Amino acid sequence: MIKKHILWLLTAFACSQAAAAETGVALKADQLRADTFSDAKVVGSVNKNDAVEILNKKGAWLQIKSAGKTGWVRLLTVKRNNTGGNNVAGVVGVATGRSGTGKVVSTTGIRGLSAEDLKTAQFNEAETKKLESYTVNADDAKQFASNGGLSSRSYPYFTGSAQ
Repeated sequence: MIKKHILWLLTAFACSQAAAAETGVALKADQLRADTFSDAKVVGSVNKNDAVEILNKKGAWLQIKSAGKTGWVRLLTVKRNNTGGNNVAGVVGVATGRSGTGKVVSTTGIRGLSAEDLKTAQFNEAETKKLESYTVNADDAKQFASNGGLSSRSYPYFTGSAQ
């Protein structure tokens, strides 16, 4: 009976935390955009170390509010705070006895196209030709690499894990 009450309290706490707005800090100065693309209208700015409230996430973009201005910035502009926000996984870990291994791994996944984007995609010959215009021949690529101090290395083909 006591276990049920504790689990209920932990669940209620997790839900209240999930409903709270997530906060973060700007890692660099950036422009707030009206939409989720780099040439969208600029509606404000954020300075390095400004506190921000994270309102929404869409692909590689975060909608944030800072100093009364709301707009979109790239995902990697903001460092999310560890306090507040969605701590459901942490609470569930404590409740199940599976909290923390001491080996923290963090991964950021960014998807550029949603299933709906792919369904509505259309061929654009002009953009394809523009893309093809960026190609260079092997000699130009080698010269570019040499100018940048890069060197060529050969690696054996990966055939699978060593397990």
